[in-house]
Amino acid sequence: MEVNAQTPVSSYYKTELKIMKSEHNYIEINKQSWNKRTVSHLKSDFYDVEGFLKGKSSLNEIELNLLGDIKGKSILHLQCHFGQDTISLGRLGANVTGIDLSDKAIESANSLSKKANIEATFICCNVYDLPNHLNEQFDIVFASYGTIGWLPDIDKWAEIVSKYLKPNGKFIFVEFHPVVWMFDDDFKNIKYKYFNSEAIIETESGTYADKKAEINQECITWNHGIGEIVNSLIKNNIEVNSLKEYDYSPYDCFNGTIEFEPKKYRIKKMGNKIPMVYSIVGKKIN
Repeated sequence: MEVNAQTPVSSYYKTELKIMKSEHNYIEINKQSWNKRTVSHLKSDFYDVEGFLKGKSSLNEIELNLLGDIKGKSILHLQCHFGQDTISLGRLGANVTGIDLSDKAIESANSLSKKANIEATFICCNVYDLPNHLNEQFDIVFASYGTIGWLPDIDKWAEIVSKYLKPNGKFIFVEFHPVVWMFDDDFKNIKYKYFNSEAIIETESGTYADKKAEINQECITWNHGIGEIVNSLIKNNIEVNSLKEYDYSPYDCFNGTIEFEPKKYRIKKMGNKIPMVYSIVGKKIN
């Protein structure tokens, strides 16, 4: 993740909320939001940069099992935040390229890769604009945890995934389940639509990695149901080989959680009643 690689739009720390069709410049607004977050995230216990530089991997059991042996594989990592997951993939022997819209995050990713002594390429751009910056195909396209909520058009996202996969290349995707984003901050009531019908415009204080961080930012996000995602991938020549749902999160980034096993968190009042994460494995067909 970089809870990733871009992390969940937390509705947790809202001070103001409006839901409407947005004509905002969402890319610039979200870029500034992630620039502010990056400064706090680099200092946070959540990301543990010190431990990471000593060799700790930022990847979780879910994605590691899906990825398998990636030594010598070329991997494009979409929405990589400040590069911990990208570098962790590089430590496993992959040839990695990470992209993110935050210039502060990409600057930090380049610095972190040098300190970790792992070769990696980082590109600063939004996902939709990637064809203007990169012209090659990869064995694997990877994205994880809190990424697609920042994107309004999933068909366009799936088109990018397909464009950058070699024939028979593998798409590995792990994301927070859309059911989670339907609830209010304390998981008491259903507050948001499951389906993507309009932009969610929020003003937040703090960040999931540091709830007490003295930052405020506006952000614009969208909810996407699993049907929308799967159909967009199929439409863009990605054969879906696996779809799994998980009743836990590997990150303690929600309110009212309990850790029932190491690095496995659930909402205490929900137990194992709701899905919290899902994964998709796909293959680019000719």
